[in-house]
Amino acid sequence: MNKTARRYTVLPVALIVLGLGVMAATAAFAGWMEHGTAIFLSLAESGMSWCF
Repeated sequence: MNKTARRYTVLPVALIVLGLGVMAATAAFAGWMEHGTAIFLSLAESGMSWCF
């Protein structure tokens, strides 16, 4: 009975963490699509673009 209760509490927590990770990745990708050229140009001006 204890293992069943643990499984039902771990699953929602894992799904919440996965959902937050997907949301963070989506926000990072959207930010890169919006500001990617400005980020690259600022790196190019400082000479750091060749590090990536």
